[in-house]
Amino acid sequence: MAKGSKLRIAFIHPDLGIGGAERLVVDAALGLQSLGHSVDIYTSHHDPNHCFDETRDGRLRVHHVIPPLPRSIQGKLHIMFAHARQLHLTMHLMRTSAHQYDVFFVDQLSTCIPFLRMFCGKRVVFYCHFPDKLLANGAFVEGRRKKNVSILKSIYRFPMDWLEELTTRQADIILANSNFTARVTKSHFASLKHQLKVVYPGINIASYISPIDSSDPDIVQVASHRRTLLSLSRFEMKKNAALAIEAYAILRNKVPAIPDTRLVLAGGYDPRLEDNIRTLKSLVELAQSSGLTYNVVAPTTSNQPDILFLLTLPPPSVQVYSRLNLQSLYYIPQQTSTSELGQVLLTSRQIRGPGGSIGPQPSVWAQALEEICNLSDTDRKALSQRARDRAQRMFGMEAMAKSLEEVLQEAVSMGPVSRTGIVRMLSGVASQAVFRHFDPVELHGKEYTAFHCDILSIAQVQWRRIKL
Repeated sequence: MAKGSKLRIAFIHPDLGIGGAERLVVDAALGLQSLGHSVDIYTSHHDPNHCFDETRDGRLRVHHVIPPLPRSIQGKLHIMFAHARQLHLTMHLMRTSAHQYDVFFVDQLSTCIPFLRMFCGKRVVFYCHFPDKLLANGAFVEGRRKKNVSILKSIYRFPMDWLEELTTRQADIILANSNFTARVTKSHFASLKHQLKVVYPGINIASYISPIDSSDPDIVQVASHRRTLLSLSRFEMKKNAALAIEAYAILRNKVPAIPDTRLVLAGGYDPRLEDNIRTLKSLVELAQSSGLTYNVVAPTTSNQPDILFLLTLPPPSVQVYSRLNLQSLYYIPQQTSTSELGQVLLTSRQIRGPGGSIGPQPSVWAQALEEICNLSDTDRKALSQRARDRAQRMFGMEAMAKSLEEVLQEAVSMGPVSRTGIVRMLSGVASQAVFRHFDPVELHGKEYTAFHCDILSIAQVQWRRIKL
């Protein structure tokens, strides 16, 4: 296919609800459509009452393939059922329309990748948000020792982690949502030889500069004259939003002279998900134990609380976030080394030059928040402009769409997947014929050499994890 040709692209996403990953899929699909490409989205879950408008009003073609499997059993076995549900979705795609696409864009879950390549002969681009195995036991904090887990959970996670790494490495091109994700994925997937490319999620900049209707009920119930510290993420334990409350509580106790502030925790909340329910409950309890007042807006009530929990519930009111009347826009990129909530800190120090990230210690974050609250008007305006310029340059919708277009065209230019190569790969795995040595391991008192092949190199790493 000649460079510049319009592509027929199939997106595969496990759950097309409301969240950051889902927003990326929607924006990526819209962006590619605007460049003249044909896009279809395949998903195992799509609720018209709990989704982004673009997926239900005809702007995007969404194929909802209902699986005969639940999401979980009593809140357990999520990842196992996620793999099974995606395999069901993949089988449907291969039976019906896979042949009509030039390339597949797989998001979040990699289970289907080898099947699409093997049976469809088409190239696959995988967008990696963050390895599931690093989030299985809660928030990931780089450098912190892993939590001890039960033997039963280790046995359960062993094949799940093995499958994730095995299928991820089968992608023709792997994308990551940040340099941090790319680095961590490479360091924890020992058998992965790809050079991950970073494509930042896009932001609809236009929605942030649209006119504001101050009489809009959505605006009225969240507007405040108080300085607002804002955290945006889904209500999930792994996001570690408790860090924001702990830091804010320390700030309020340390500097009583800065009472004219509030903390807003805003993001996706799905009442179907136990994790969302438990997370909100724990955050409310943390606010109470910290002596802070709070409101939960979804979407009623308001007075002047210290903390505002702003939930995105069906029907979605996503525009609330894009139209908040903020005096200064602090754009804080996600996914750095300070857990998933941990974000690059934009403070007065960074107005004069590049800055770094900080660890997930509440006391350190409280000090950073104090610096932000004490910014002069001049520094605040300078920081706001720098943030907007950076967002426009690196995180605009157009930049993301063009980056994805280049990657997808690169994948297609590789040509059809060689069936001979697939057979050779499977034969090599089965016969242990890839003779590139891995570190020696000792089993039952004897030293063996593990061959660096798709199964054995991954199995060795997982075995070491269980032993540790």
